[in-house]
Amino acid sequence: MFFILLLTVPLLVNTFAAVPGARTALWLDIDGAIGPATKDYVTRSLDKAANSNAELVILRMDTPGGLDLSMRDIIQHILSSPVPVVTYVSPSGARAASAGTYILYASHFAAMAPATNLGAATPVQIGGVPAMPGGGGEKGKPRESGDASSNGDAMTHKIVNDATAYIRGLAELRGRNADWAEKAVREAASLSATQALKLNVIDFIAKDMSDLLQQLDGRSINVLGQKKVLHTSGLVLRHEEPDWRSQLLATITNPNVAYILMLIGIYGLIFEFANPGTFAPGIIGAISLLLALYAFQLLPVNYTGLGLIILGVILMVAEAFVPSVGALGIGGVVAFVFGSIILMDSGVPGYEISVPLIAGIALVSSILFTLILVMVFRARRRPVVSGQEEMLGAIAVVMSDFDTQGRVRVHSEIWNARSTVPVQQGQKVQVTGRDGLILLVRPVEVQEKEKLS
Repeated sequence: MFFILLLTVPLLVNTFAAVPGARTALWLDIDGAIGPATKDYVTRSLDKAANSNAELVILRMDTPGGLDLSMRDIIQHILSSPVPVVTYVSPSGARAASAGTYILYASHFAAMAPATNLGAATPVQIGGVPAMPGGGGEKGKPRESGDASSNGDAMTHKIVNDATAYIRGLAELRGRNADWAEKAVREAASLSATQALKLNVIDFIAKDMSDLLQQLDGRSINVLGQKKVLHTSGLVLRHEEPDWRSQLLATITNPNVAYILMLIGIYGLIFEFANPGTFAPGIIGAISLLLALYAFQLLPVNYTGLGLIILGVILMVAEAFVPSVGALGIGGVVAFVFGSIILMDSGVPGYEISVPLIAGIALVSSILFTLILVMVFRARRRPVVSGQEEMLGAIAVVMSDFDTQGRVRVHSEIWNARSTVPVQQGQKVQVTGRDGLILLVRPVEVQEKEKLS
């Protein structure tokens, strides 16, 4: 009974929260780096708010930045939303850095909790690939870093000017401080909540959600060209959790997960090709590789790094089939490590591959090909146990008397044999050669006399 109550209470709460006619505000959480999963979660929640006639959408934000395309998609949905959107940097100690600053400027209302900060929205160009605000570009889009003024080439100026114009446009649309917005882009400037309020970057400081709703009550805002007055008193605050789709997207677009899926896919297909008909490794490998490729198209992937990883895996696998005394294996590990390090062209926390993970996989791969080398060397020193070479020197027993040709038993097999001297039944002879299916033998006594002489 207790477990039944635990299951039904949340359903009852949601039912009462969604009572027909109840005025609701949708509350979304943006925690961590902004990426494809965040975009999916926010944009679909905004559509849901519009369809359910919600009064307000609150984005509670704590982010270090994110990917450019995801940020721009979120902003486009905010600008076209018929429901007012409030970005609230919370709780205390949270930040709205880089891409978070752009989203905050795009929102109808901007608020911060005490002891929070925003800013540092400078785009840079890294490795010849443009990087935009938010820390990492999707499919070659830019990422954030420090001051872009240190790189004076034409491409950097274009990127900085584009980002500046973008955030100034958002500031002018919402009546916020456009000059400081430009400073945040060109100089990576940051502000505390108190300073942001003084400089008209945000609308107010709120201690918590209740204080936020209280300060929003009675404020007017332009929504899609129409003036709207907010009546937040008595609003039912409904927390919208990411659904299974957003959670799945968040999992597979985690760079570490995508990296592991790629390796499972590659190794699974190699195992299937080496052992046709096993099916399971091939199926698992194909599914994993497709999921990894889907994630990579949404992430800031350096395709040189991806190529090095694939080359490294091929070389390490080749060591198992074409032993090269370690040359292929060592080259494979080196290519694999360097490729893994540069695979994710992103400086945003949460969109980098864990160095311990890279080291662990490289170590396991190194151990595997070292074991292969050890087995190869042992096999080379091991005496021959089959084939024509193994037959040479073997001791056979004569089956019946013969002068030049007869039959002998060797290794529990009966062979035709030829001898240069007569031999008798039961006499031991040594195999000295082979002529097709006929063994060339000599009596052991003759062999020993020749050795003594």
